[in-house]
Amino acid sequence: MALPNHFELLATDGTARTGLLTTPHGVVRTPAFMPVGTAGAMKGVHWREVREAGSDIVLGNTYHLMLRPGAERIAALGGLQHFTGWNGPMLTDSGGFQVMSLSELRKVSEHAVTFRSHIDGEKIELSPERSIEVQLLLGSDIAMQLDECVRLPAEPDDVERAMLLSLRWAERSKRAFETAPAGYMLFGIAQGGDLSQLRRASARGLVEIGFHGYAIGGLAVGEPQDVMLAMVEEVAAELPGDRPRYLMGVGTPEDLLEAVARGMDMFDCVMPTRNGRHGMAFTRFGQINLRNARHADDIRPLDEESAWPSTRGISRAYLHHLVRSGETLGAMLLSEINIAYYQQLMQDMREAIAQGTFESFRERARDGWAQGDIPPR
Repeated sequence: MALPNHFELLATDGTARTGLLTTPHGVVRTPAFMPVGTAGAMKGVHWREVREAGSDIVLGNTYHLMLRPGAERIAALGGLQHFTGWNGPMLTDSGGFQVMSLSELRKVSEHAVTFRSHIDGEKIELSPERSIEVQLLLGSDIAMQLDECVRLPAEPDDVERAMLLSLRWAERSKRAFETAPAGYMLFGIAQGGDLSQLRRASARGLVEIGFHGYAIGGLAVGEPQDVMLAMVEEVAAELPGDRPRYLMGVGTPEDLLEAVARGMDMFDCVMPTRNGRHGMAFTRFGQINLRNARHADDIRPLDEESAWPSTRGISRAYLHHLVRSGETLGAMLLSEINIAYYQQLMQDMREAIAQGTFESFRERARDGWAQGDIPPR
């Protein structure tokens, strides 16, 4: 039976696309960047600012939320949106990546992955069925299948084994999702490392199973950008054009721009808030390190033409002072500034695609980043 389609493609420009994804908690404009609220919170940024910056959808983390405070507790408290106060669409990842990256003591079998909690050492089993159960308890609008992620570089045989296991888990995830309320969605995840043949086989297998949308996992883990983009092209060629495409864990503004140019619709990354906490601002001039001494006497804002108040209304000198003094406000301001820049970038891309001017916008954006920030006279 064909799955319902919640995605409306509005315009294309080359292989770049813009559309609308309808969820139970609202409509998501694509291309979309999802700020990451790992444990049900955006580090240093209020939900109000996340929404005002232009975010339609955010990401929550199944692994962390199932460990603390617990999926059953969140369900009893009304679900993730009610619990957190985020009144909008939310996607949750499956927990598979965190199991692989945070738990040194883990065992992968056909049935499930067993691991020790990084919080208290408790032994926990996460199967495809349990991952879906947790995500349904959380009440996420978009759930992800459980997959096995392998660290790159890896032996081809290990990459193939994990890809095939992920496909079998995809089938089990879909069966488990049959109890989901109407309107909620499940995405499959294409694996295959940096091997084109495996990536294409994974994508074809997922399409045969059938999902509301399709994701590309296991990239942006240290491989060169050209390798990542090559894998994106391989997978995109196998995916149906009327379903949303999600590149997981990506990335820099340039990564987003280049992936949109290759037909991707959705992204997530901790970079805006993580880099903000370390004194880095994303702007149309590229990344600016507010720790540098040259900002100490600079009364200019980061970008006087920005629509975001903190970007155009606070001096670099003050931001430098906050960062160098270790003031929490510095991390908060830079995190919201970065989220606002990412969302403005996505809005600009949506408008350019709709107007048929994406390629010229792409060139202008890259030229701005390459030019860099001009020091004061």
